[in-house]
Amino acid sequence: HRVLIFSQFLDQLTILEDFLAGLGMRHERLDGSQSSMEKQKKIDAFNAPDSDIFAMLLSTRAGGVGINLATADTVIILDPDWNPHQDIQALSRIYERIVRKVFG
Repeated sequence: HRVLIFSQFLDQLTILEDFLAGLGMRHERLDGSQSSMEKQKKIDAFNAPDSDIFAMLLSTRAGGVGINLATADTVIILDPDWNPHQDIQALSRIYERIVRKVFG
């Protein structure tokens, strides 16, 4: 599996990072504090065909235009954003892959 985990709370992402690290599961985090170049490197590493990155932890407000995480097959939104538009944007980062997988 390649998993996207969204949360609007950065502290919750930090707890998840500690948990995944404790289990020895490779992950990356996008929370808006990275430069554009660093963010793209993490996205490319996650999307690489031979990637061993299990999870990408994301703030629901961390990305926006240009984030393509369509290689993920599982999406978890831990806590809905107060602005439903943010949740829709989060889901749109993988929507096309889900539709292809479910409907062929």
